[in-house]
Amino acid sequence: GAAAEEVVEVTAVQKVLQKDLERNYPPTPKEVVKYFAEITKCFYNETYSDEELEQLALKIQELYDTELVENKSQEDYMNDLRSDIADMKSNNYTISGYVLSASVDVEEFTKDGDSCARLYCTFSIKQGTNGTMRSMEQFILRKDDDGHWKILGWDLVED
Repeated sequence: GAAAEEVVEVTAVQKVLQKDLERNYPPTPKEVVKYFAEITKCFYNETYSDEELEQLALKIQELYDTELVENKSQEDYMNDLRSDIADMKSNNYTISGYVLSASVDVEEFTKDGDSCARLYCTFSIKQGTNGTMRSMEQFILRKDDDGHWKILGWDLVED
């Protein structure tokens, strides 16, 4: 039928970009980090136009606490992002997957009167055909005035 011809393959990048964070902000720290990880996978694994890269960057920044965003000008942020991506691609690294802390392992705490949360995400990173390395990151999130969990920062956890 005619309907079948309208099926358009949605790329991983487009799929991520379709998420409307204004209307549909991820409800839990875990969902926020999951969406962060999906965008990160797009950065390193997918092919996209420069315009799409800028759109992805704006999306991921919507997950960031204002304090994190204010650390850098948008131009510096984009330059750093482009150079990170270039490094990953030149070393033939891709993110083959990621695993988030179980919900029970999300630690919520209060700091300076703000609700915060700590959780872990372990990325599996492939280098060409050389097998897979694991990279564990600790994320700290803070609830904003709208009750949204925003990423305040993350750090590599050393073994």
